[in-house]
Amino acid sequence: MVKRKVEPVLAEILEAIEGIETHTAGKSLAEFEHDWLLRHGTQRALEIISEASRHIPDELLNLAPDIPGKKIRGIGNILRHEYHKIADDVIWVVVSENISPLKAAVKAIQKSIGDKKQP
Repeated sequence: MVKRKVEPVLAEILEAIEGIETHTAGKSLAEFEHDWLLRHGTQRALEIISEASRHIPDELLNLAPDIPGKKIRGIGNILRHEYHKIADDVIWVVVSENISPLKAAVKAIQKSIGDKKQP
């Protein structure tokens, strides 16, 4: 795996999270289930989050111990290779319950990196 700078990776994750938040805001599971483009766009954003998270060193992921780094990294494989088994309600739980804490964790990691750079 090619080593990438962490700051752009974190920015990519935040962009994907904000896209999910924007397009799922005010939606119900039923609306999500009946909107092909919303479902697939959300799944793609989760793939991006998953892949990008692979470029975050474990010591930075450990700054947010309540966020399951291995599960985040692993969901991309499920979305890519086992897409026929994906349950909309499972994705909806990720969106409705896990995206906000993940966003907070990414921002905390960004802050810790910024704090280390200051003299």
